[in-house]
Amino acid sequence: MTTTTPQSIAPRGHWSTAPGRARPPGASITPNGVNFAVHAAGARGMRLVLMRAADGTAEAELPFPDGGRFGTVFTMTVPDLDPARFHYGYRVEYASGELSPILLDPYAKELAGAGNWGEQPRYRSAVLADDFDWGEDLGPRIPQDELIVYEVHVRGYTRHASSEVAQPGTYAGLREKIPYLQSLGVNCVELLPVFEFDETDNTYMSPETGEPLRNFWGYNSVGFFAPKAGYAADATPGGTARELKALVKALHAAGIAVILDVVYNHTAEGDHRGPTQSLRGLDESAYYLLDARGRPVNLTATGNTVNCNHPVTRELILDSLRYWATEYRIDGFRFDMAAILTRGTHGEPLPEPPLVEAIARDPVLAHCTLIAEASDAAGSYQVGSFPGYGRWSEWNMRYRDAIRRLLLGRPGSVAEFATRLVGSPDLYAGRGATPSVNYITCHDGLTLADWTSYDRRHNEANGEDGRDGIPDEESWNCGHEGPTNNPAILRLRAQQERNALLLLFASQGVPMLLAGDEFGRTQHGNNNAYGQDGPIGWVDWGMLGTQAGLARFTQRCIALRKAHPVLRRAAHPDGTVRAAVPYPAVSWHGEQPWQPDWSPSSTLLAAVLYQERTDAPPDCVYLAVNTGDSERTVQVPAPPPGLAWHVFADTGSSADLDGHEAGEEPLCTDIHRRLAARSTVLLVGQLPD
Repeated sequence: MTTTTPQSIAPRGHWSTAPGRARPPGASITPNGVNFAVHAAGARGMRLVLMRAADGTAEAELPFPDGGRFGTVFTMTVPDLDPARFHYGYRVEYASGELSPILLDPYAKELAGAGNWGEQPRYRSAVLADDFDWGEDLGPRIPQDELIVYEVHVRGYTRHASSEVAQPGTYAGLREKIPYLQSLGVNCVELLPVFEFDETDNTYMSPETGEPLRNFWGYNSVGFFAPKAGYAADATPGGTARELKALVKALHAAGIAVILDVVYNHTAEGDHRGPTQSLRGLDESAYYLLDARGRPVNLTATGNTVNCNHPVTRELILDSLRYWATEYRIDGFRFDMAAILTRGTHGEPLPEPPLVEAIARDPVLAHCTLIAEASDAAGSYQVGSFPGYGRWSEWNMRYRDAIRRLLLGRPGSVAEFATRLVGSPDLYAGRGATPSVNYITCHDGLTLADWTSYDRRHNEANGEDGRDGIPDEESWNCGHEGPTNNPAILRLRAQQERNALLLLFASQGVPMLLAGDEFGRTQHGNNNAYGQDGPIGWVDWGMLGTQAGLARFTQRCIALRKAHPVLRRAAHPDGTVRAAVPYPAVSWHGEQPWQPDWSPSSTLLAAVLYQERTDAPPDCVYLAVNTGDSERTVQVPAPPPGLAWHVFADTGSSADLDGHEAGEEPLCTDIHRRLAARSTVLLVGQLPD
């Protein structure tokens, strides 16, 4: 632990102090001034450091009064303190007589001193006045089975000049893109980390320029309550909070929910060689897992592991979630490396982790979507077994792998994907389909366009000699590595992209789309762009024009899902036959109706998804996928009585490649449907014209 000696303590000056209140933790404005409350186990004493807001110069160090100590919580009220003029930090007086460096408040709602994006931060805790007018905002409250998630990096989404926004790379810039999100049809954005992080904290250099790379993704929290200042166009005090809240409010007004990708599994303090910024200096053994030598246990491949199920840390995380859910009206959370949340205070996996249950049962969070990345860097893989408590969903990595293997024609992939198509009942039996968040790509890995264009990763720009990132992503370059002008290869790539998107939006569960995949965004084969604050990591909006057909196809797939409840059922459909009902909820077919091929060598998957409705004709679709290299012909099963099959899309047909508007699909005139090699067809049952 880095410590300093107390010889340079600033004077107390004219300040008066009094014992304060232990709740709420952190700094809170009172009628008489500001109340401070901070936990520090093992501390002999505690000091409040007041700094001038203008430049961070220490103005005074005020000892917390003895009468304001309650257990391990130090409290103080500073009358007449103007939060606009002063920032603050804490110094711990240890039993050894040593004095800590100035520490950030773990509950700080604003971290000043971050500077502009790319500048070395000089963080200071700041008191934030909550003066935002939410008006009538209640949030869209979208049912889980209706969510269509769009994963977005706040800076990367609009930083490229082609975004043509007034404030590129900011919350305000993303707000300008709301009309586009509405036109695309997504109803939920999942924002990569917006907790304050230090983008200059990256040890790698660009091999091309020799310049330091950025910590672009931001999976390295400095504070759990403060929004990222570098994403704000408004640099005035409180401006970051106001700008992010304005974004959330505007998204809600457009009918779009907001999920935050949150990082509670590790922090920017790193291992024993890292900086002492906050938690380490206050109560290291409560906040972090430590080994027998007292050094951080590294289960996250980042240097430290948060001791999530320690009571003190558990309270901190719950308070953080409640704060974002109430003060920022956030609709849900995706938890990075959520398997860490299931580990005990010695790092052991817990079958009933207190924090996971507490989050699920917390009344303030009852309206929030909860999504786990059910793994960690130490080998814990809990997809399908993450403790759900009736509330948790999961990023379904099994779905990602299955859809990729299917479209590459891998042995056994037809039977495997059939299970994923109906919501992974093998993983979520008794829980329904909505715990499965289905995706083809995410920020971590190849983009969809690159999945069709590269056989191997191309990560040389990351400064790690190209060895970082996932070694094998089950990708295929369709015959040429990288960009090409070969029309046959380009056509095949276009089919594969559309095959993947069509299957994603036809699958039971919650679909998630990576921003830019709808118009062919590329990272040029880089599958670990965590440090790429440049053209590799930014969305190039110029491709929206060159890939207009793909964008149109994606838009229509989303509209199709919204128009057909049979594609978004909360329960797993099964093959139970019911009297007087023409089809079960799902039926499997092959080249002939009712004759599926489940052999390991099969390259044909065909299904009818069917749902009775009391106020409308039955809802049904027919889906067939040919993953082989040769053309196939299938006999389409008869439609339900009174309906006729219409063609929504056929990725092997020029006429139907980009799909059709919902309700305007042309009649399918041939029950013997030809399926081109590596193509997908989806038919919808409609009343005759």
